[in-house]
Amino acid sequence: MERIRGRTAVISGTAVLSALVVVLDYSLKYSGLKIPFPWLPVLKFDFTGIPIVLSLFLYGLSSGLTASLVAFLGILLRSGDFIGSSMKALAEFSTILGIALLPKRSSKLRKTASFALGLILRVLIMSLANLVVFPMFYRTPFTAALLLLPLIAVFNVAQGSISIFIGYFIYEAIKTRIPSLVKDIEQN
Repeated sequence: MERIRGRTAVISGTAVLSALVVVLDYSLKYSGLKIPFPWLPVLKFDFTGIPIVLSLFLYGLSSGLTASLVAFLGILLRSGDFIGSSMKALAEFSTILGIALLPKRSSKLRKTASFALGLILRVLIMSLANLVVFPMFYRTPFTAALLLLPLIAVFNVAQGSISIFIGYFIYEAIKTRIPSLVKDIEQN
């Protein structure tokens, strides 16, 4: 019975956080509150990665993957932009994948290393993805795409940091205020 209750908590928690991804995306888009990256305004800061990171911390990598896929679908349905929605989902999933590669975040060093690995993996994967996407879909010369990579990397470090640190802050608040929720999840 405990196992079923734990699994139900994971499924319902993942659903709530995935829904929050869509709510944040739609509300930030239609309120005009997405903040353009000053050096490359086509890139915009948002908070949709926070519930994805939180889903990783609370429920594991499969929950984070689910939330990333929901982000992809939500952005695709809102915008019709397959490339943009794919890039957003890929960026957020690569961040949580990097964090998950060092699963034990009990010590400060391992926690810092897992966060750094999440940022590094995000920058590497998004750099490679942009080297494919810009020339193939936006008809940007490969040399121009290469020249944009430092700006894209800075943006991805900043956006990934927002997602990781705010997500972790919320996770710690939940752990402090509702320890039974986190304890139940960690046991399953």
